[in-house]
Amino acid sequence: MRPSPSASPLPRPPLPDAGSPQPPEQEKARGHLVRRNPSSRRPALGATPRRVLVTGLGAITPLGVGVAELWQGLLDGRCGISELTGDDFAGLPVRTAGTVPADPAALLPRPRARRMNRAAQFGVLAAREAWRDAGFDLAGAVGSGLEPERVGVSVGSILGDASVLVGGDRVLREKGPRAVSPLTTPMTVPSQAASQISIDLGITGEARTVTSACASGTEAIGQAIDRIRYGHVDVALAGGAEAVVTPAIMASFAAMRALSQHAVGDVSPSRPFAKDRDGFVNGEGAGFLLLEAEEHARARGVRVYCEAAGWGLSADAHHMAAPDPSGAGIVLALRRALRDAGARAVDVVHVNAHATATPDGDLAEGIALREVLGDTVPVTALKGHLGHLQGAAGGVEAVATVLTLHHALIPPTIGAAVRHPQDSQDPEIPLDVVRGRPRPLPARGDLALSNSFGFGGHNAVLALRREH
Repeated sequence: MRPSPSASPLPRPPLPDAGSPQPPEQEKARGHLVRRNPSSRRPALGATPRRVLVTGLGAITPLGVGVAELWQGLLDGRCGISELTGDDFAGLPVRTAGTVPADPAALLPRPRARRMNRAAQFGVLAAREAWRDAGFDLAGAVGSGLEPERVGVSVGSILGDASVLVGGDRVLREKGPRAVSPLTTPMTVPSQAASQISIDLGITGEARTVTSACASGTEAIGQAIDRIRYGHVDVALAGGAEAVVTPAIMASFAAMRALSQHAVGDVSPSRPFAKDRDGFVNGEGAGFLLLEAEEHARARGVRVYCEAAGWGLSADAHHMAAPDPSGAGIVLALRRALRDAGARAVDVVHVNAHATATPDGDLAEGIALREVLGDTVPVTALKGHLGHLQGAAGGVEAVATVLTLHHALIPPTIGAAVRHPQDSQDPEIPLDVVRGRPRPLPARGDLALSNSFGFGGHNAVLALRREH
């Protein structure tokens, strides 16, 4: 129950005098932590919102381990989609997917890796890279001179790793209940990645999980932006992690007729905005941003990639598996993101489109983008390189959008005719889709948008502003 407005407030302990800090020697003698990094002044909750900056990036994707592999692969137009092998996938009608070309468990300490599901392993690896990229110590929050309660984790994930539960069910049926691992349940929950990241880095401020279908990663970043803006935390790791390239999930998507029937070849089977697009390609991975209150980052003197300027949400309220063909929900999310960033349509220099290469989804997004932004803003879509990383898509694509602003270079959209890529464009989607080779970012304007839309009508848009 909330206390009534007339109730007397509980007495609070006196705050230390911020203007008269104790000498480090006295603080150490009292057993207090002496910070190496300056502590930001915390605004009262509900006070003027703080600017939020991106100071670190991390990713593990079908293009490889690390942000450098992701970015170079995008610029080179490389495709990380391949044919699935093994007996478990042999009888499936579709066997193409974007899988990480490394065993994440081998990149982590063995005792820790055994207690993580595959999605959590991806998440911890990408979060560690973003943490280190921002100049923090892998010893964790305390080892980096941070107050652990002023740091948060926000992860988007739909299922996390569905194979753990399926495997537990198989063991139950074949060997009986005593053979089922006690780790089956804690390794099945979608929140495992957020929990494991907080444990790995000693983060106690919060560890939240967002499950909004394919919009999960972008919404997780948006929620973290607000947590910093309004003084709940000063630093946050935010993004997405997913590992659902499993036989059951692949069979389910195939039964929905949602997967592409194109084979792996010279042209990616995932073909965003192309005339011959016929469905998405399932994928896995993780991507994270290290978000930081501006005054906290400036006091540390670290490199700033860009500003996390705003975000927008909406719901189609239309269908569990099909987008609203009018694009109205997407239009609302786009406009809300612009408004939250204090921007106008003319400020937008680039859009990283959701564009999963489904016939209806790409068309609805194209209609919405044209209504809000017109048809001259350069658009790129990355699922031809990666496949659709589900709950991790928003995190990985946010990393790519940050790098697009930082390097002033737009990666090409692949999954089109090699000789004449522009000829493959769907004439019903008259957007300026970047194809063939990277393109310099327009000099005029400063905002980039990263879109994520999910089954059930979940729409999320992230607005990022370049630093001048």
